Amino acid sequence: MTPVRISIAASVASALLVLVVLELIRGRRLKERYALLWLVTGVVLLVLSAWRDGLNTIAGWLGVTGYPPAILFAVATLFIIIVLLHYSTVLSTLDDQSTVLAQEVGILRQRLDALEGAQPAPTGGLSANTSPPSGSSL
Repeated sequence: MTPVRISIAASVASALLVLVVLELIRGRRLKERYALLWLVTGVVLLVLSAWRDGLNTIAGWLGVTGYPPAILFAVATLFIIIVLLHYSTVLSTLDDQSTVLAQEVGILRQRLDALEGAQPAPTGGLSANTSPPSGSSL
């Protein structure tokens, strides 16, 4: 049986996780697509923490007989692996997009340089050789 102190501590930590995620969503510092994964994990950890017999039952199904709260750590570790995999795919997509954007900027810069070289320099106004009128301070 899971000790009551362990269940209370894990429940408080899980509830704090859910509250922090909700606050980050409210403050628009966390996008909804990322928040859903965090909220689901927080709720699962909260349920596993508070429902002591359920945690013991799941531990029995998985063959964990020595210390059933180890299932909480296993779930948390699995969550971390899923988040890392998700972030890796997001970063890979962003890296591909930045490569394409850099290529497009290079092409546009080359076209701009070609257009500037083909057109005559603008006339009128101050040229590079003129100096400001005497007595003025810049």
